[in-house]
Amino acid sequence: MVILGAGPAGLVLGNVLLAAGVDCVILERADRARLAARPRAGFLAPNTVRVLDRHRLAEGLHRHGREHAACEFRTEDGSFRLDYGARGRGERHTVYPQHLLVGDLLAHFQQNGGQVRFGVEALAVLDTRTSRPRVTARRADGPPETWQARYVAGCDGRHGAARRSLPPGAFRHHRYDHGVSWLGLLAEAPPSLDAVGYAVHPNGFAGHMARTSSVTRYYLQTGRGGSPEDWSEARIWRELELRMRAAEHGPLHHGPIVQRTLVDFESDVIEPLRHGSLFLAGDAASLLCPAAAKGANLAVLEAELLAEALVADLLHGEAGGLATYSERCLRYIWRAQEFSHWMVRLLHAAPGDEAGAPFHDALRRSRLDSLRSSRSHQDWFAEHYVGV
Repeated sequence: MVILGAGPAGLVLGNVLLAAGVDCVILERADRARLAARPRAGFLAPNTVRVLDRHRLAEGLHRHGREHAACEFRTEDGSFRLDYGARGRGERHTVYPQHLLVGDLLAHFQQNGGQVRFGVEALAVLDTRTSRPRVTARRADGPPETWQARYVAGCDGRHGAARRSLPPGAFRHHRYDHGVSWLGLLAEAPPSLDAVGYAVHPNGFAGHMARTSSVTRYYLQTGRGGSPEDWSEARIWRELELRMRAAEHGPLHHGPIVQRTLVDFESDVIEPLRHGSLFLAGDAASLLCPAAAKGANLAVLEAELLAEALVADLLHGEAGGLATYSERCLRYIWRAQEFSHWMVRLLHAAPGDEAGAPFHDALRRSRLDSLRSSRSHQDWFAEHYVGV
């Protein structure tokens, strides 16, 4: 088995296969240091924790992760707190930065004899209609390589070799641009709230999400086409204080901004997720905008489903799981896409040039009011916010 990509999907898949006795190798184009430093989300859904527990991959998150179960919304109509852990099914997130999870999964994989080839960029997946697909790859400092296996798992993102290798006309690519961009920030500062903070403001959205006791992730809605370096630290904190309504609700804890990234909100889905002997998982299968923190959780779910199907086929000759893998995953993917889209519209004003912007903004305000006052709406939010 050849796995492309050492993110959550590829590493969970590799660990489960390795534990079952399936020989596999992971090809990762980044070096180890860069892989460990990739900025990613850190909210793990209860189902993700259950998957990791089932496969004995959760030791680090249980030792260092923190349970989280509340949101605070700040709007022009005041603020309100939603303790989603006490609503719906009563489930909570575990806050555990993704780079730490990736480090745990990687260490477990290698300690148990798993092979990871860092600095190897997959170029193409060939012969996917046969039982011996090939992966062509290259190293920056070496000759081209070819890897061959019974199956290939593309866990290498939306721009990776797996997607590029899909045969024309054999898949549907659904794309949607939400018209929203975020400046993602990492501050060496203690959290200022004991909840996830969602602030809706005429200047644009602002978000607060604790990572550790000394590091906080913030988000600021911004226009398209700029650069993260356009935002000085003084400007960042001034806008965060304004949009989070610090004058009304209390000041934010300041600290050095150690990371800035721009994220354009786009969603896409590939259908189907199987093409002969090539399977897609993680961001290679679908991309979600980060408003609802579903991406990594979907990746772990897909990896377990694919691993179980591969084990059944390779070790027991049962191909049914592989035949239904795409259909099963797509049901979860579209549910996550729907809630993610709902969250985008909840937190952001409609694009200014949209003819129906005043109508959409009034709907957004009504949704927030319903979320503030309706117990059934809060139950619905809790179930979908935490679930996958």
